[in-house]
Amino acid sequence: MVGELDDRALDQLFRGARTSRAWSARPVSEEQLRQLYELVKLGPISANCCPARFLWVRTAEGKARLAALAGEGNRARILAAPVTVIVGYDLDFAEQMPKLLPGPSGLTYRDRFRADAQLAATTAFRNGSLQGGYLILAARALGLDCGPMSGFDNAAVDAEFFAGTRIKSNFICGIGYSSGENRPPRSPRLEFDEAGRFA
Repeated sequence: MVGELDDRALDQLFRGARTSRAWSARPVSEEQLRQLYELVKLGPISANCCPARFLWVRTAEGKARLAALAGEGNRARILAAPVTVIVGYDLDFAEQMPKLLPGPSGLTYRDRFRADAQLAATTAFRNGSLQGGYLILAARALGLDCGPMSGFDNAAVDAEFFAGTRIKSNFICGIGYSSGENRPPRSPRLEFDEAGRFA
């Protein structure tokens, strides 16, 4: 590490960043999404298991299919965002372990997850969620705005977009450039001593 980030960077990632609820027409390119993933994939996760799967919904047809499965409050956001990514997690992630951990340890982890479906599911969801969080921070670092959402029918999204796989949807996230509209004051957060303690 080379030291602390300056205030400008911290503002962009955290203090000044907000969930976007309205989008400008400025597009997001495939190159930008690939650049985004190159950062996301480097975030720390257990055993380098990489269970997250990303479906980048950016066509009008794809947006309409996804919006139809979302709550009423999220439909317009999905249709307006340049991209809405479905952040999922693959219950069969263990099959990639020999690639992700070359050598005997990759095979050991693969066999361990194959033998314990509950452990595999917990590992996939936890680490896939971490990778989803890295997605938001990486997008902000690249100057993009994000609008994460959980108001949709997970089972229906899985059937529509992940049929024939063991990928499960976790949350969805609009990505683009905020129009600055529909931006209410930031909601309160818990203080340090309310959210944690020392032991």
